[in-house]
Amino acid sequence: MNFRENESATKLRGGYYTSPDVARFLCQWVLAVAPRRVLEPSCGDGAFLAALAALRPASVEQVVACEIEEREVLAARRRRPAPRARVEVVHAEFLDWFLRDEGALPFDAAVGNPPFIRYQYLDPAVQARAETVFRQQGLRFTKHTNAWVPFVIASLARLRPGGRLGMVVPSELLHILHAQPLRDFLARTCARGVLIDPENLWFDEALQGVLLLLAEKRGEEDPERCAVGIVGTKDRSILQRPPEDVAAGATYTDGRKLAGKWMSALLSTREQALLEALSAHPGVARFADVADVDVGIVTGANHFFLVSEATVERYGLRTWAHPMFGRSEHARGVVFGRADHAANSAEGRRCQFLWFEANRASALPEAARAYIESGEQQRLHTRFKCRTRTPWFRVPSVWASPVSMLKRAHHHPRLLLNRARAFTTDTAYRISPHSVSATALVGGFVNSLTLLSAELEGRHYGGGVLELVPSEIERLPVVTPPAAHASAILRELDARVRAGTDPIELLERQDELVLGARGVSRADATDLRCAWNALRSRRQRRER
Repeated sequence: MNFRENESATKLRGGYYTSPDVARFLCQWVLAVAPRRVLEPSCGDGAFLAALAALRPASVEQVVACEIEEREVLAARRRRPAPRARVEVVHAEFLDWFLRDEGALPFDAAVGNPPFIRYQYLDPAVQARAETVFRQQGLRFTKHTNAWVPFVIASLARLRPGGRLGMVVPSELLHILHAQPLRDFLARTCARGVLIDPENLWFDEALQGVLLLLAEKRGEEDPERCAVGIVGTKDRSILQRPPEDVAAGATYTDGRKLAGKWMSALLSTREQALLEALSAHPGVARFADVADVDVGIVTGANHFFLVSEATVERYGLRTWAHPMFGRSEHARGVVFGRADHAANSAEGRRCQFLWFEANRASALPEAARAYIESGEQQRLHTRFKCRTRTPWFRVPSVWASPVSMLKRAHHHPRLLLNRARAFTTDTAYRISPHSVSATALVGGFVNSLTLLSAELEGRHYGGGVLELVPSEIERLPVVTPPAAHASAILRELDARVRAGTDPIELLERQDELVLGARGVSRADATDLRCAWNALRSRRQRRER
């Protein structure tokens, strides 16, 4: 968990300065409609105002820029974006200004780099305004949102039909759940949305990938759909090209086909069609149709309940110690057996789960009471999850599933056959097959169709880690090998994963054994594998 006091001032303010080439490119995009009134919702020291000044647009009569930091307001007011333009740099928080000024004239263009600030770091007044913006636009609000989401929504809401928006946004726009209301709003209000997708980090201090969002608000003559296009770029030279030319070169997808996440817009038209066709193949099932997904054990204090063998010996806790795993380093293959647990224990890993089943501490022997008292000295019993149960040290919902899956993965997710009947914490999911064998489910899970779908369904964070939540896992297409070959496929997969086989080589073999057995051609499997590798590479390129 991240706490406010541990974050830098820059991160708390969400201010990552825009380079001149990015500012100029976005300004060129919005100026193509000859705007009279331009909005800049978070101008900082005036990078976009400077870009406007350099471009000297003849059409611009008024620029309204908001900025909450007084020092930046003074710097921005020194900018002059056009010979005859009236510049108003307003010292105000943008959402406050928006809600107070919502009845004013619409703008022809909006441009900027909104702040990237987590909801929990926002001032309570700003949190309340963000919720109001969502409600006014008929959008579902979530407290997982980030400041940039309501900033873009509010800016787009202030545009006239046919107006343009050009903004720097995080690459998570494509996949993160809290950006779904914005994706819905873009699809509902825009005729076109173009996303420039760099292959490297353009804002080093932000430590996350960004997109350049070029949007055009739907006019009266435009069709009732939003054409979504993504343009990948290997370097910044694309910023030297006219934005109109860049947008014209995008491959567009009908926004109505992108319900939910927009990751599939990264695929070619053929790849999209192939994925759709194979997902409906008779030999393919939805994960939810063959297995149940549950979260792992929630302890509220993992460092207390998950301990090493040394701690078990030191406190005499053998009676209450049970095998567990919850990290990729705990599971070397796709089968987790007693030998794996023994190896983890010998290496000093925290692989013992302490389960005290007594209803009160006095019912436990002295050794257990002493350990529980050590936890109370750390005030663990006052933590939220611990204090809401009685007694605090008795963890609920303790059971082992036949299959598990770690929440996060580097190259690709994998299922684990839990032969050791080990427990898992909430860093993993508990999976219970109900219409296929556990062996077939685990052995067949690693294939290009399933893993490509995982890239599209999941979300990723800094370091290129892929994460899936239960609802996303349940939507995955899964292919199980024929029962006669399931055990052999599982053994081979487990050996290859333990040996550190290159993911492409691993997947090529799995596609032959799993997809090939269900009638998928080698050419189609290759196309799926290439599409998966492209998305995996895109996700991991953010890594530093």
